Amino acid sequence: MRTSKLGSFQVSALGLGCMSMSHGYGTPDNLESAQALHRALDLGYTLLDTAALYGFGANESLIGGTLRERRGEYVLASKCGMFRNAEGKRAIDGRPEILKRTCDEALQRLRTDAIDLYYLHRVDRRVPVEESIGALAEMVHAGKVKTIGLSEVSVETLRRAHGIHPITALQSEYSLWSRNAEIGALAACKELGIAFVAFSPLGRGFLAGAVRNSSELAEKDIRRNLPRFQGGNFAKNLALLDGFGAIAGELHCTMAQLALAWVLAQGEHIIPIPGTCHMRYVEENACAVDVALGADTLHRLDALINQRTVAGARYDAATQQEIGTEEFLAAA
Repeated sequence: MRTSKLGSFQVSALGLGCMSMSHGYGTPDNLESAQALHRALDLGYTLLDTAALYGFGANESLIGGTLRERRGEYVLASKCGMFRNAEGKRAIDGRPEILKRTCDEALQRLRTDAIDLYYLHRVDRRVPVEESIGALAEMVHAGKVKTIGLSEVSVETLRRAHGIHPITALQSEYSLWSRNAEIGALAACKELGIAFVAFSPLGRGFLAGAVRNSSELAEKDIRRNLPRFQGGNFAKNLALLDGFGAIAGELHCTMAQLALAWVLAQGEHIIPIPGTCHMRYVEENACAVDVALGADTLHRLDALINQRTVAGARYDAATQQEIGTEEFLAAA
């Protein structure tokens, strides 16, 4: 697989998002996930993305235990600042002492001496971002973390953080149907030499054609709470897939490969991290790097699926309040 620049690292052009192996999309199957992890490394994926939040530590433990003998084969990215609190609920906490404790716990679960890229998963609005980034910088100086990233923040916050310590990557949702990064984040990352890591490049499976009936989603599937998968919004969005599937057919690729090829075509500093727990999708997604999109095809895709044609917001109202992207700021 060809590579992309991620700070001081050269990583595979596609990374692997590991959240769905432990969190958010039904009942986890650790055996199947372990097979997918090994297959990913065999195919040349060299960027794995996890977080303390995913399975409340279970995902970090899965990666650490499964790949303990292959640690030198991949760049490890994890996240802090959002996790399960003492009451067993999801919480955002950016206080330096909490971030440092989370890092120490993550290192144990991941069975490693250092995390290659450590993100602040969410900015805690009660804590100046400078304080949180300062704590992450101390981890770098201590050798526990090699580089620092941010997730779901505005350009203004990104610049403030970058002034405290060099930021290697900004992670946010980006796909044909989630374009808020185009408001300013993609350009700012290119200007500052920061990689943009695109999570959910398959629209949480929608652009792969994996969800045709939202009522069939598992009871605890997080997509049940996302506006784009609900009621009339979902019906309108579903109507977009026929045209999308037709373009994929013309190119002799799958819909997932087409969606990933579109993201890859948006800039060399953009690294998609499609998530899956299935070995067959790890294999399918890897072939997206070989799908070439001409200008006419890109134009047709942009006209078909964009912020104007997609119905519904990315998140529900409560979650929307937690993120700091221009998408949120423009709507506030």
